[in-house]
Amino acid sequence: MMAEKRMSRWYFGGIASCGAACCTHPLDLVKVHLQTQQEVKMRMVGMAMHVVKNDGVLALYNGLSASLCRQMSYSLTRFAIYETVRDMMGSGGQGPMPFYQKVLLGAFGGFTGGFIGTPADMVNVRMQNDMKLPAEQRRNYKHALDGLFRVWREEGTRKLFSGATMASSRGALVTVGQLACYDQAKQLVLGTGLMGDNILTHFLSSFIAVSIEASDWPVIGYS
Repeated sequence: MMAEKRMSRWYFGGIASCGAACCTHPLDLVKVHLQTQQEVKMRMVGMAMHVVKNDGVLALYNGLSASLCRQMSYSLTRFAIYETVRDMMGSGGQGPMPFYQKVLLGAFGGFTGGFIGTPADMVNVRMQNDMKLPAEQRRNYKHALDGLFRVWREEGTRKLFSGATMASSRGALVTVGQLACYDQAKQLVLGTGLMGDNILTHFLSSFIAVSIEASDWPVIGYS
């Protein structure tokens, strides 16, 4: 009996990224607050408690719509480029792509996704950081689309892509770690013959990839 051939779907990656964003958004918000401190006065737990005490539990989800918008642009783009090209090149009967090609493809996909996702990323950071500003200086974006439209109308198109170089570079490095290194790790694990294509293999491959992935970069250029 032939083994079932599993086909990847690039949009699964984007949908999964949105689900992950819903779970990790409070941590991302606390990270932004820690990175934008003028002086190091609080650590992670203290900052989270400070946000909840001053603005309520739901304040931990400020900017969630922008975070989802970013994933739908950044993550969908990089997954679409990487997995589509990888599958096209692998369908010619030549076997898996060499690792260096995966790295180059991941870097290109991540760079492109980072550039496309820059406007939503900027609005996300602004919405998360808004509560720290005095009331008269807050932008009070209603949601991601409102923020994008207001930035375009009030500050111009160029402002939407403020920080694009950093976001694109970070996207390239992160995608190499998350996709190219994951693919290579999974190929090596399966090549041992000790494990099949199952959830344990995926977990181990992800663990190997994340151990060498580039660290998250600080937030800059979105003021």
